[in-house]
Amino acid sequence: MKLIVATCQLPVSSDIRSNTRQVLRQMRTSKSRGAQVAHFCEACLSGYAGVDFASHAGFDWDLLVQCTQQVRELARELRLWVILGSTHRLTGRHKPHNSVYVINARGELVDRYDKMFCAGDRSGNTGDLAHYSPGNHFSVFTIKGVSCGVLICHDYRYPELHREYKRRGVQLLFHSYHAGHITPKQMKALRDYLGAGFAKFNDGSTLPEITMPASMRAAAADNYMWVSCSNTSARESCWPSFFVRPDGVTTGRLRLNSAGVLVSTVNTKQQLYDSTVAWRDRAMRGTFHSGTLVRDRRSRERTRL
Repeated sequence: MKLIVATCQLPVSSDIRSNTRQVLRQMRTSKSRGAQVAHFCEACLSGYAGVDFASHAGFDWDLLVQCTQQVRELARELRLWVILGSTHRLTGRHKPHNSVYVINARGELVDRYDKMFCAGDRSGNTGDLAHYSPGNHFSVFTIKGVSCGVLICHDYRYPELHREYKRRGVQLLFHSYHAGHITPKQMKALRDYLGAGFAKFNDGSTLPEITMPASMRAAAADNYMWVSCSNTSARESCWPSFFVRPDGVTTGRLRLNSAGVLVSTVNTKQQLYDSTVAWRDRAMRGTFHSGTLVRDRRSRERTRL
């Protein structure tokens, strides 16, 4: 099966109308370049609480619904799937979900992924958890015969999630990030933490720049899945959006801190290198060896030469 994916990057802000105009523009660009699905970053429509704005106090939920409807209407008009980062309101005093909406080519909302591992400590008053309620479900859906899944930002730190998606047959993972809109002071602190002496040994000068892309390449290769990584381009961004194929090779990357659309082709019939194909299923079942075990005294005696 083939699927043409547009990984979209825009400078997310607290201005819902501005975010919406950019999303609609990039949807049109994606369609004009032959894409069948447009993938957007974390909270790209709503803005990201704690980063783009202080909190959800006074948040205009009615406007967010209206703007989401505009996205759905254009998706139907363009016959384009949309993977849309946003915020999903809950009832009462419950904090909302940090979500990605899955909108099909008829403009229908067919699923919603809620960020399972919101960053923060056990108090629930720091990081994402100060603003969002975590979810507890995986989202698996099919686009043009390709099985797809979704994760959001900090979820990347939990390889168990990638493995579970693999177990469920996912071939393409949409991973939406918001690793950006960082002030010069915050960026300096990130770089100071790493230290100039270590930067030369790594692909980046901050932890997000080093660990996030590296984890995506590893997740792709470990689980033999395609990965679309969409990030905000709001200055200062930690890294630009990119796309990875199942052998861990990055096939495209946008420019840092610049809006853009990266178009990539998923071809599930393409034969790519997969060093673990013979034994991955066994490892997933909890059998942690390849080949056939031997029964040998010298194998059992592990404290003797």
